[in-house]
Amino acid sequence: MFMNSKERLLRAINREKPDRMPVTVHDWQKYHLDTAMNGIDLLAAFEMVGMDADFSHYPRYTSQDLESCDRHWQEDAKVICDDPDNTIKHHTITTPEGNLTYKTGANRITSWVTEYLIKQAQDIDLLEKYLPVPKFDTRQAIKAYDDLGDKGILRGYVWGDQPGCWQHACCLMDPQDLIMAAIDDPEWVHRFLSILLEKKLEFIEKSLAVAKYDIIETGGGAGSDTVISPALHRQFCLPYDRKLHQALHEAGHKVVYHTCGGMMNILDLILQNGADASETLSPPSNGGNITNPERVRKVFSGKIAMVGGMDQFNIMGNSDQNIIRQETQRLFEGFGKDGGYICSTCDHFFDVPVENLITFSQSAKECVY
Repeated sequence: MFMNSKERLLRAINREKPDRMPVTVHDWQKYHLDTAMNGIDLLAAFEMVGMDADFSHYPRYTSQDLESCDRHWQEDAKVICDDPDNTIKHHTITTPEGNLTYKTGANRITSWVTEYLIKQAQDIDLLEKYLPVPKFDTRQAIKAYDDLGDKGILRGYVWGDQPGCWQHACCLMDPQDLIMAAIDDPEWVHRFLSILLEKKLEFIEKSLAVAKYDIIETGGGAGSDTVISPALHRQFCLPYDRKLHQALHEAGHKVVYHTCGGMMNILDLILQNGADASETLSPPSNGGNITNPERVRKVFSGKIAMVGGMDQFNIMGNSDQNIIRQETQRLFEGFGKDGGYICSTCDHFFDVPVENLITFSQSAKECVY
């Protein structure tokens, strides 16, 4: 029986078999839309290549948005270089009890942190007291959901530089320093994470409880087992993930947990955090550590849905269309033959030829149940 894209994707998220293997991409980047697809919008891009739309939607908060929430947190961004291929900004946050600073860089593809916000243990006191949680107009999400209709699913996020607490902390503090602090002063790290957790729970209550989304993304790459050990993940990710996921479920949302790369050594912990789906199933060629999809399916099948698997650089960037077809079939046999699987690019891509996306889509449509 033929299904529309929303039915197909939701059937997979519910760990069931749809009519065929769903196929999509992760968080389509504007850079690719502008440079490879003549600037078309996101939904038009999915339709052009014939994929099931996993439509990412969430507000991007600026310093002005935060200031409008609380006048005690004011941010000034000084532009050091405005070259779009090498933008440099120095940021100063003013609070009643002191200032915080950080520095960022950016190009047309992405952005990065060059100096982290949290430099001293006491800096988190200012976060706890003054960092405001913005509330977005949920009518934005409701309209996006209704406009999308049966063409796919609408994906949302928990507020923060990353949706997971540990992962968010790694955007505010040098990850190596945070790992060392987790070993040397775990009580302080738990306090740091608890501050972020409370802010995120506030966001869920204020902004997600009445918003329309098919799934909410949590986690982030800094919790991958290629970044931290399973022991650190168990101690500093799992308890906070559980609380976020419980709050999201109580708000009526399903959850996809993003590990970005390494996950083979934390499969059991992912099962324990209460998520409905796990991504990105990345192979070693793409920075992950999944060499055997069947091993993942053996642990996850019937318990949690799976999303990802396709190497967006080495496979999707390959000019040999047969390689894309063969890999799509391999992913279906490895992850997807029992259902509960959405075949997707593992993460962001920037230079994939449109014809390769079409081949990927067409190949997935041949994987029927």
